Amino acid sequence: MSTHSEILEQPEILERLLKSQRAAVEEVANAMKARGVPFLFLAARGTSDNAGRYANYLLGGMNGLPLALATPSLFTYYQSPPHLDGAMVVGVSQSGQSPDIVSVLEEGKRQGCMTLGITNAPDSPLGRAADFVIDIQTGPELGVAATKTYTAELMAVAMLSAALDPKKISWEMLARVPAWLQQTIQHDQTIASAVERYRYMRQCVVLGRGYNYATAFEWALKMKELSYVEAEPYSPADFQHGPIAMVERGFPVMAMVAKGAVAESMIPMLKELRQDLLADLLVVSNVEQVLSLAKPSFAIAGDIPEALTPLVGIVPGQLMAYHLTLAKGYDPEKPRTIQKVTETR
Repeated sequence: MSTHSEILEQPEILERLLKSQRAAVEEVANAMKARGVPFLFLAARGTSDNAGRYANYLLGGMNGLPLALATPSLFTYYQSPPHLDGAMVVGVSQSGQSPDIVSVLEEGKRQGCMTLGITNAPDSPLGRAADFVIDIQTGPELGVAATKTYTAELMAVAMLSAALDPKKISWEMLARVPAWLQQTIQHDQTIASAVERYRYMRQCVVLGRGYNYATAFEWALKMKELSYVEAEPYSPADFQHGPIAMVERGFPVMAMVAKGAVAESMIPMLKELRQDLLADLLVVSNVEQVLSLAKPSFAIAGDIPEALTPLVGIVPGQLMAYHLTLAKGYDPEKPRTIQKVTETR
């Protein structure tokens, strides 16, 4: 098992997750409805924090649920947790081992809140601290850089959204995600060839907006973890407020652009980057106009609802980070400095 093989097995994992955890997710949703949960308070680190960014958009946009991302240091070092006032407190962690994430759930319980753990290790400290657990069931993830656990966390969030309101996100639509993923994985060898041009790249920017704000952060994180590229994620709206000044001829810009509400707002900036600033633009998209602006470009299925595109659009980013690492002569199975399980406090 390798990082590459774990990327390729994601369609199978998400299909299994949908079948095995639907009842558990519906139990959580029913408990939330019965209790009248007013908002969610979510704690995570690293890759799981990016899953939290997705939850922020999805549960807010599809289910009308405000979601706040926790600041765990307030619970540990400062010992000044905020008043959670009936929130459902959620911890997201593939290992379930981080003491600071567990401390947020424990404080939530102390304040009388319902707690949920989303993890690959239901018997972990996080799983034991939670009232409810969604087991993402990816099997052992041996790659140090998380890939399959990330998309499984996204799927767990999407399943919760569907259980809360299947009119907005239907179970039938979720069932199509594995096939869309499989279709996207067909870009594997094309991406492997395309990244050769970036083998000397030291820095880049990754853009994503709306639901794919999370994709920009996760894509950039994989580039940092594996290929040691200084990849900075931005919403195009924030990028325009100053950071765009660093773009010059040949500066690498990656972008995830999904058909939907925010796509039109991104096109003028992408045109400026490519045509006026002469940036080296790479895109992942299902918008024909966007795909035509960049070379290389990687298409995802055109019929994916915008709210579900992060489950599919991250895969070219994962593959790019993996193949770029090999092109640079590094070992993607042994990234320097970092470990598989990081126990922050």
